[in-house]
Amino acid sequence: MSKVNIIYWSGTGNTEAMAKLIAEGAQEKGAEVKLLNVSDAKEDDVKEADVVAFGSPSMGSEVVEESEMQPFLDSVSSIVTGKKVALFGSYGWGDGEWMRNWVSEMDNLGANVVNDGLIVQEAPEGDSAEDCKNLGRELV
Repeated sequence: MSKVNIIYWSGTGNTEAMAKLIAEGAQEKGAEVKLLNVSDAKEDDVKEADVVAFGSPSMGSEVVEESEMQPFLDSVSSIVTGKKVALFGSYGWGDGEWMRNWVSEMDNLGANVVNDGLIVQEAPEGDSAEDCKNLGRELV
């Protein structure tokens, strides 16, 4: 059984909703899923997983959340090398620059990034909710 850990930061609940939908998709495919707010995540949560999905909304001038998520990502930068990683997040403005930069950062760390990052404007619903579930299925 594949072990998928989903670690996210959410301010308004949109990224958390994405995380839950991704978890649902992975569980449909038989994965063991652990859903964690980044404030509860530990380095071992990255080490022990077959696949890790990181989620953060776009913040400020299109960056990953800086007070909790980015420090956690920095702390696991050497652990993601060779690991299957997915990235996701919500946004309210901009064109997804934060996600492109994040994917590039993970590529440079040697992570095996699953896709080009899944972004959803505001809350996931309809097709975007199904995109989240499909990402979860793809992780397994």
